[in-house]
Amino acid sequence: MTASEPTTAQVRLRHEIAALPPYRQGRPAPADGFKLSSNENPWPPIEAVEAAIAQAATEVNRYPDATALELRQRLAERYGVTPDEVLVGAGSVSLLAQFVLAAAAPGDEVVYSWRSFEAYPGLVTVAGATSVQVPNRADHGHDLDAMAAAVTDRTRVLIVCSPNNPTGVPVTADEFERFMAAVPADRLVLLDEAYAEFVRDAASVDGSSLIGRHPNLVVLRTFSKAYGLAGVRVGYAIGPVPILDAARSTAIPLGVTAVATAGALAALEPANEAELLGRVDQLAERRDALRDALIEQGWAIPAAQGNFVWLPTGERTVEVAEALFEGGIVARAFPGDGIRVSVGEPESVEVLLRLLKELV
Repeated sequence: MTASEPTTAQVRLRHEIAALPPYRQGRPAPADGFKLSSNENPWPPIEAVEAAIAQAATEVNRYPDATALELRQRLAERYGVTPDEVLVGAGSVSLLAQFVLAAAAPGDEVVYSWRSFEAYPGLVTVAGATSVQVPNRADHGHDLDAMAAAVTDRTRVLIVCSPNNPTGVPVTADEFERFMAAVPADRLVLLDEAYAEFVRDAASVDGSSLIGRHPNLVVLRTFSKAYGLAGVRVGYAIGPVPILDAARSTAIPLGVTAVATAGALAALEPANEAELLGRVDQLAERRDALRDALIEQGWAIPAAQGNFVWLPTGERTVEVAEALFEGGIVARAFPGDGIRVSVGEPESVEVLLRLLKELV
């Protein structure tokens, strides 16, 4: 019998995994359109980063450093910690999976705001734990008081996403301090700051200022967005060594490639980083201008501190998303809730505003 021949037996899979919708990327943009569905950085890699990646690619026949030590050392210097307090993974979502696996088992609970990053439910289910989704406030931000109140004896992990993906609303520093004071110190708190570099609201929480202050807090960031390295997959976490060691134990070996490490190290070189963060400044300005223009059109756009804006289209979500697609804009639709639109090229903003003016 070959693998292609039918059988009467059915492989026994975990029923909750078989029923779990897989993570899906946004559909491709039309040839003459714009893909604004994945919060990608619209600029191509800068020359120095591209060269570093190309050089690393000449040695892909060799295994990479499994611990990404050089990158951990560079990040440790930046944040005033030891290399053991830094964990590098294949993007921050990979690290989130490791921490959830390390802390939550079947029968345990993971608390997070909803709607938030669409990968959270899947990560929790894969760990065998149970999601506790706390509804966003009316302004589309986290209700941290309600999240803290949702903690039970079964709670093992709480995830805070700031700025929240996909709504863009940040958590303030004061809100987060009260939250950490309310959460028991033996429950793991993950502060997911994938869009931290785009934040321009001075009241927002800044995980880098909290390092070492809470024994149950881990801060996660990524090179995918601000640094334009989404395609090579590299992110990092900073936190107490015992928590990071537990997460290291759950990692798939050799998950971070030498190409990814080389790109991240090149991006952190002062001159290169200055150029990259200059691009971030432009995107933040473009985002603010886009939000202002949409509000002027009549859209109820919440605070936007990522590299995207949120359209709370509710029951009209599918209708609006299809109209955008037909006009050449691919956005990320969450049926029944809204549409997330990445801030892309200036030309894409012009098209987006023209289309949304007709749909408001």
